[in-house]
Amino acid sequence: MSATPVQTAAPRWLGLWPAAMLTLFFLVPFGIMLAVSVAHRDVSGFYEWSFEWDSYARFLSAFFGKVMAVSISVSLTAAAICVALAFPFTVFLSNMGHRAQTRILVVLLSALALSEVIIGFSLSTLLSQTAGIGNLFHWLGLIDEPRAYTPSLFALITGLCYIGFPFAVLVLYPPVSRLDPEIVEAARVMGASGPRAFFGVIVPNLRGAIVGAFILVFVFTLGSYLLPQLLGRSEHWTLSVHITDQAVYQSNLPFGAAMSVFLMLVALALVGLASLAGRERGAA
Repeated sequence: MSATPVQTAAPRWLGLWPAAMLTLFFLVPFGIMLAVSVAHRDVSGFYEWSFEWDSYARFLSAFFGKVMAVSISVSLTAAAICVALAFPFTVFLSNMGHRAQTRILVVLLSALALSEVIIGFSLSTLLSQTAGIGNLFHWLGLIDEPRAYTPSLFALITGLCYIGFPFAVLVLYPPVSRLDPEIVEAARVMGASGPRAFFGVIVPNLRGAIVGAFILVFVFTLGSYLLPQLLGRSEHWTLSVHITDQAVYQSNLPFGAAMSVFLMLVALALVGLASLAGRERGAA
């Protein structure tokens, strides 16, 4: 008779390691930021420890309300476009050969290795008037004369989609590749057309992955700092740009911390709502 291998239980203290890392690298910095947000700003550029709501009261104004609305709208738009493009692309990718899948995934990972500065300046050149695609459109006769497409909201959304698309594909690829192809074949046998099988079978079965990809791209683009300055106009600047301006250039750390706290709370609230909506639809 062969002896049954004895499974040793992992020490309980190993479970404390993730909690310690979360406390050290998230809860402690967030607590410091929260304390600074209610501090009193010193005219010399520093702050004094106190408890006042002046920074939050200043943030709840029409100007910064518009900034928050622009930040959320830009991130939601970029996340929706990325998921809408990445999902059919990933479905098509999963039906390719193993070697082709590997090469395409390597290309996507290589795109993630590019810094935001390189992407921003590359798109700025590509969309410029002197060396951009406007010259190609003029040569093809599509426009009367070369024009610049940056700075603009279009250029900003394009840049955010460029950096968010690989993340969406990498999140969607594992569940899409594990999807049983017999489900789609059964739908086609029952008389469903290609688009109906796609939206009626594939999409509902992968709703959780779609929501997860949307949340990831939204949170990632919400904190974008360089692309709004390189590709967008001042009215397109996200809240991250204004936070840096207040904390670094205006030396107003309490106000910058208050905006950071508010941005984090809004992001967590939207992530929670999206997760709850995806869970309820999945249960239905």
